[in-house]
Amino acid sequence: MVDISSKEMIYREATAIGRIKLRKETIEKIKRGEIEKGNVFAVAKTAAILAVKKTPEIIALCHPIPINSVKIDIQLIEDGVEVKVTVRAMSKTGVEMEALSGVAIALLNIWDMVKKYEKDEYGQYPETVIYDIKVLEKIKRRSQENG
Repeated sequence: MVDISSKEMIYREATAIGRIKLRKETIEKIKRGEIEKGNVFAVAKTAAILAVKKTPEIIALCHPIPINSVKIDIQLIEDGVEVKVTVRAMSKTGVEMEALSGVAIALLNIWDMVKKYEKDEYGQYPETVIYDIKVLEKIKRRSQENG
């Protein structure tokens, strides 16, 4: 791991986003609350929070960071679901890996919950894809004022 002992504790924030493409029929089932495994958004949000907190356990050289806040926004889009995760902390290093982990794991949980409806007659996923996972914004400043 990189030595961060000489860095000062400052406010860190990162927002990441990602999407999963789903069949129109699956999107309609999500809207109507007809997914057999349960509430897709509630499970994805819980999974995202767990992923943020466990990031140092799954990203080999990531420092453990005391997380102050995790905000998750999940919404249906025309061809699937969009997940946005914002992580805040007072730390010596950034929180973008935590935000990215939250997005990725939320999307994987969504896939898991709807896979029954996404499979074709051969058990394959011809339309389902996770895409555009990226950091939208990264902030660091000496105080949380004006933010």
